Amino acid sequence: MSMVRIIAIILIAAGLFGLVAGSFSYTKDSQAAKLGPLELSIKDKETVPIPAWAGIAAVIVGVGLLFVGGKRG
Repeated sequence: MSMVRIIAIILIAAGLFGLVAGSFSYTKDSQAAKLGPLELSIKDKETVPIPAWAGIAAVIVGVGLLFVGGKRG
């Protein structure tokens, strides 16, 4: 399997994930204060939205690469 096909499949999978999920979340730890042996930390939950146009564009580019990669290789 050529590298172009692998990249195309990854783009298609990522684009479909973006369209289905719509966003992803992660937890960010930050140190608020440290007073001697006492340490306070904050856990923030961040949500990153994935625009629908980005998912559609990734799928279109991935399908295009599959067709171009298939004709060349």
